[in-house]
Amino acid sequence: MRRFLPKKVSCWALLSGILLALAFPRVNQAWLAWVALVPLLQVMTVRPFHSGFVAGLGFFGLVLYWLNIVMTTYGGLHPVFSLAAYLILSAYLALFFGAATWACCRLHEKLVLSPLLTLPILWVALEFLRSFLFTGFPWATLGYSQQACLPLIQSADLFGVYGISFLLILGNVLLARLWEACRRRQFHARHWVGPVFGLLLIAGNYGYGVWRLGLPPVESGKKLSVALIQGNIDQSVKWDPAYQQSTVDIYRDLSLAASAEGHTDLIIWPESATPFYFQEPGTLHDDVVAVGRSAGSTLLFGSPAFELENRRYRYLNSAFLLDPRGETLGRSDKVHLVPFGEYVPLGRFLPFVNKLVVGIGDFSPGTVNPLPMNGERVGVLVCFEGIFPELARDYVRQGTDLLVNITNDAWFGRSSAPFQHLAMIRFRAVENRIWLARAANTGISAFIDPAGRITAQTSIFTAGFLRGEVTTGARPTLYNRIGDLLPVLFLFLSLFWLARTRRRFI
Repeated sequence: MRRFLPKKVSCWALLSGILLALAFPRVNQAWLAWVALVPLLQVMTVRPFHSGFVAGLGFFGLVLYWLNIVMTTYGGLHPVFSLAAYLILSAYLALFFGAATWACCRLHEKLVLSPLLTLPILWVALEFLRSFLFTGFPWATLGYSQQACLPLIQSADLFGVYGISFLLILGNVLLARLWEACRRRQFHARHWVGPVFGLLLIAGNYGYGVWRLGLPPVESGKKLSVALIQGNIDQSVKWDPAYQQSTVDIYRDLSLAASAEGHTDLIIWPESATPFYFQEPGTLHDDVVAVGRSAGSTLLFGSPAFELENRRYRYLNSAFLLDPRGETLGRSDKVHLVPFGEYVPLGRFLPFVNKLVVGIGDFSPGTVNPLPMNGERVGVLVCFEGIFPELARDYVRQGTDLLVNITNDAWFGRSSAPFQHLAMIRFRAVENRIWLARAANTGISAFIDPAGRITAQTSIFTAGFLRGEVTTGARPTLYNRIGDLLPVLFLFLSLFWLARTRRRFI
């Protein structure tokens, strides 16, 4: 039987990865995240790194299947190269799972530290490392699986999404340990101290969430009537100059239809809603300006932009804000760009590498710049930026009263990705206790309140508008004050523990 054990280890580990993936949208069985890793925890001591790596492959392979749609349908890659890139990225991300299980087993072997203590800390530390290493890709951080369970995610205003990840891993280790104790009939009191403490933490998190949801909303800011415009422009024609006028016409007609239903303070168009340089004078520029004037509303829209710097042009993925008279109130530029989508990393040294996404040119990063609007400030997260909690936090710390996410999720097709993207955006509202309005080209457009509730949303791949009322202002939160201090401490603690295992006298 022993020679078959490695194969069994792989099967159980893969099962964990698959179950964990099913906790995320669109399957969205959040409860699975609390039990999915139990099979992995039963076998990881046999092959510590291998088991975690296999679980990671199963998880990311399922969660990120939509990458093949992006790369083949819109990126123009041959299916073979698309599959290779998808597998390489999945394998890279699976390394973080493998590192967590390997380090946990090593700490147990060398320092006799219980997985109940070490694995939640190691897991969060590695998730945090994944969020910034090689520009960062924090997609599908484990805590996001609970996005629909409002009482469980309220503590994001304390420690961010990483606090939820910590509790999920703790819950899995608790179940695995209780299962093992019952199987071995180990009922001594010392075996239950850790599990009881862990259960109290999880129960306390739920209780905190119920308490926060029961508090009356604090609405000291202004109430704004907002219209989200979903143009549903097909990606295959979005950058075709022949469709520029019709694109503006679609957004104009939808905007005027929304404003006809009642006074609208702010109209929001998605990322790159104007597939041309709004800065350049001409008919298209004038048509956009006329929309806000006709509706009597402030207009926020995505558009490529350029700057002349040291006799060279810099291109930016931007959002412009126009007042009801058509005057430009400000421009916000995307800060965190998509590697190989909006720029080529180390492009000077890799001139033979083309961008995956066809666009205007290599974009340059901007800076955090909330836009002024009638005494309020609007913070704009462009597409991919919404999955980086530190960016939303920076905007709020600089006085943002309303967060806006403009995006073009047409690249994802009818996959799970638009739903996964929205799930992550919800946490930005909770972390900073602020309203968030999201306008997406093909959906999902939505209003999200400071408790993470989606008060209204659109369907994907439909043209239309969504009206809603938001209240400006952000309430103080512990997360907004300390940021990602918890995962930073966990990262240093993990390194300290691992360094100790290298000492000969241990």
